[in-house]
Amino acid sequence: MTAADAVIYGASELVIGPAAGTTDGSHPGADGSPADPDDVLERIEDGAVAIANGEVVAVGPTDDIVATYPPEDAAEAIDASGKTVLPGFVDSHTHAVFAGDRSDEFAAKLRGKPYQDILEEGGGILRTVRACRDASDAELLELLLKRLDTMLSFGATTVEVKSGYGLDTETERRLLEVVGRAAEAHPVRVIPTFMGAHAVPEDESTADYVDQVIEDQLPAVAEHAVFCDIFCEEDVFSVEDSRRVLTAGREHGLEPKIHAEEFAHLGGSQLAAELNAVSADHLLQATDSDAAAIADSDVTPALLPGTAFALGTEYAEPRQFLAAGSEVAVATDFNPNCYAPGMEFALTLACVGMGLSPAEAVRAGTYGGGLALGAPRSEIDRVPTGCGTLREGAPGDLLVLDAPSHAHVPYRFDESVVERALIGGEPAYRSRAGTEVDR
Repeated sequence: MTAADAVIYGASELVIGPAAGTTDGSHPGADGSPADPDDVLERIEDGAVAIANGEVVAVGPTDDIVATYPPEDAAEAIDASGKTVLPGFVDSHTHAVFAGDRSDEFAAKLRGKPYQDILEEGGGILRTVRACRDASDAELLELLLKRLDTMLSFGATTVEVKSGYGLDTETERRLLEVVGRAAEAHPVRVIPTFMGAHAVPEDESTADYVDQVIEDQLPAVAEHAVFCDIFCEEDVFSVEDSRRVLTAGREHGLEPKIHAEEFAHLGGSQLAAELNAVSADHLLQATDSDAAAIADSDVTPALLPGTAFALGTEYAEPRQFLAAGSEVAVATDFNPNCYAPGMEFALTLACVGMGLSPAEAVRAGTYGGGLALGAPRSEIDRVPTGCGTLREGAPGDLLVLDAPSHAHVPYRFDESVVERALIGGEPAYRSRAGTEVDR
């Protein structure tokens, strides 16, 4: 017998990760029909998992696991009888570090005002930029920590956070430093992304601002980030602007991600394929040709149904990416224009709005999210191999759900079913203890 740091046993359903044989382009449901949940997730009834030194060391039937790793010898032992255990959600796309309030813009959009018009009038991103420039580092940090508390309560154990509400060298660096301080203070795994090319500041030309991002911002912020992202969109940054910024980012050691094909079809997906970006995100206007290029280049399409919901637009079409052989990710896009920090609601929208089955949605919010953060890529050392799964060697990041199956995550969209969360095998959240985060 061997002692483990944590043993979770007796789970009604234990979700390990993608089912064998479904990570090679043969994802069930690729023909456009709903997938059988048994075909996309590997699950064990009466399952158990043992964690030591922050990693999963054993997973399987309860009788087998507890025979080797007795719960009574573990620092953390959880009887998960009648409950579901699954990997922690990986939220691969957020803008969670920001200040200010834009609730009035929500009302304006309900009256039919397009987001682009709000942006042109100095609202939207530019309004949040002004608020962030005025906020202190302490204020920004406290706001971010509270948001991470909320995101963890909805099951996110790994969260990507972008800058992009500074649009100058000093504020972009400040935002990323705040993200770094939050990563040190909070149990959630926080992955920083530089997105100085989020919008063009007022009274600046696009060409001059792109030069500033490349020549001034990137050298100042590169040590604080893992990825470089850009908003490749009509009337914001062109494909050529995006190529320049992302190429420069890679020269500074930052792997590329890209906002592509959200409002207009501009060609950002093809650029993502050309650069072998880690992910291409949004993709509401993507074509079958884009999907094929993304799949051929091993770019992960990250779909953000909360954004479509907030804007009242059509949703991205996951089947075109699955049919091309990609693994899709689902993330929240939590930001002031999409104030929905919960992965559980994002997975509900992935089912209701995009037609994924509950199992496909859970897969996209765990394993797919890990891919969208480059988990298998050796050059990205901040995202552990196996992130989004509970296979041996994966990080010991898991959720215990107060529910008998994974289907309850999207099904019960008006509440969180997360009862407990462990990160690296350490307790991080307990809903029964006053909804307190252990930080």
